[in-house]
Amino acid sequence: MNLLEVEDLCVTFPTREGELLAVDHVGFQLKAGETLGIVGESGSGKSVTVSSLMGLLPTPPARVSGRARFAGTDLLSCPPATLRKIRGRKISMIFQDPMTSLNPYQRVVDQVAEPLRIHQKLSAAAARKRAVAALEAVGIPDAARRARCHPHEFSGGMRQRVMIAMAMITEPELLIADEPTTALDVTVQRQILDLIQTLQREHGTAVIFISHDLAVVAEVCRHLAVMRNGVMVEQGTTVDIMRNPKHPYTRGLLKCHPALHEAGERLQTLEEWMAAEEME
Repeated sequence: MNLLEVEDLCVTFPTREGELLAVDHVGFQLKAGETLGIVGESGSGKSVTVSSLMGLLPTPPARVSGRARFAGTDLLSCPPATLRKIRGRKISMIFQDPMTSLNPYQRVVDQVAEPLRIHQKLSAAAARKRAVAALEAVGIPDAARRARCHPHEFSGGMRQRVMIAMAMITEPELLIADEPTTALDVTVQRQILDLIQTLQREHGTAVIFISHDLAVVAEVCRHLAVMRNGVMVEQGTTVDIMRNPKHPYTRGLLKCHPALHEAGERLQTLEEWMAAEEME
């Protein structure tokens, strides 16, 4: 049985030239405990897709249509009060820039504890105790002391760990990770990926992992969807797509990735590859 079923998802925005179809009849499914990677270049519609599921797009001006059934509830048509009960409790999200996602005026412990106070009605003291334990679980050293600090006192990697602790503290059924390793160095990136995978195994959480990096997605996701210009051009298991990509755009993403090439082999840009494909 699927935990999440998305059908005919469309998102449009008004522009001076008319309506822009940013997400074009997108559909996918996700079972409990599985990981789906959504990959594509910047502007392909990845973040808009998941933001629409979370109810994070301003409507208006955005216009969202389609169906997105999560454990039997349509996220796109349910009352706002119902969505608020699901968001942050059963579905959590890690954003790509923790510095702008965390409140600079609040202590870290209060921000991590907030989902417990809202969704589980815990007292401030009980929620803070759980928050410190969550920070320890994601590898924050000296968590009891550091929990009283503010976000600017943490490094980028530590702030991302704080975001993961906040997202996982309610033990959600679905975690959406929107480019969680962007702007982190390679060592910290590896640590964050390992942390997400460990927490997923421990809690049985389903994960949607958004990235423009095919190599990263290939490491952490069993299933893969490739987006271009708001359309999911290819879906399947990660192994099948990496070994035998069907769509020219997918082949282009593979052709222009340094980690997937032999040393000394010339890299093509995505534009070069797509132009060559169109000429054939």
